[in-house]
Amino acid sequence: MNEQQPTTHNLNAAENAPNKPEAVAAPPLLECRHLTKRYSAMGDALSDINLKIYGGRIIGLLGPNGSGKTTFIKLVCGLLEPTAGEIYINGIAPGVESKLTVAYLPDRIYLNNWMRVRELIAFFHDFYSNFNSDKAYSMLEHLGINPDDRLKTMSKGTKEKVQLILTMSREAGLYLLDEPIGGVDPAARDYILNTILTNYNPGATVIMSTHLISDIERILDDAIFINRGKIVLAGSADDIRAKNGKSIDDLFREVFKC
Repeated sequence: MNEQQPTTHNLNAAENAPNKPEAVAAPPLLECRHLTKRYSAMGDALSDINLKIYGGRIIGLLGPNGSGKTTFIKLVCGLLEPTAGEIYINGIAPGVESKLTVAYLPDRIYLNNWMRVRELIAFFHDFYSNFNSDKAYSMLEHLGINPDDRLKTMSKGTKEKVQLILTMSREAGLYLLDEPIGGVDPAARDYILNTILTNYNPGATVIMSTHLISDIERILDDAIFINRGKIVLAGSADDIRAKNGKSIDDLFREVFKC
């Protein structure tokens, strides 16, 4: 598949729901205009990304290692500054105001090992005005995690579940999940995905970066294929399957085969 020329990829539910014209008029939740991130020794990690994403979508951000997925997520979070171009979240650039809208799950453990889960919930409740402690405790119970346990006593997979619970307990507008199921065993993945599906804020959008496409494909509304810092394919998951006559997982393997 050849890389597309720069264009604006418009991931809008209204494109698949022509009877809902009000969705067309709604402003994008996330908009990128000619977004570029350049590392001096490595060239462009992202190059001329033009993208509009609206509320109410579950989106797979898919690409091989080093394709720019984590760089994209960190730019949207405001953890990195663009080399060129612009990002808007509900019409404003990433900053203090946008942080209430964005809930971010990184691809590594960042919590303090000495803390108990209960203490982490209290910390997040104090830090984020949109954090729902009741939701956090409910998810802990369903996942069989004791809120009085310290992180240092937990397996890596259980720590990642705690981080996911903390992220999904925020009533955010945009959830950015970097490899949310990469560290859990296959038996737990369906439960984790169901946790995401049933606990994110209605009307919000979830962007998931992952290599485990076959595990998440069934819940995707849209997919974005990214390679060498460029979007090579973006659109409705159903449209991508219909146009290519194969699953998104099979198409990914074909596009990015070694």
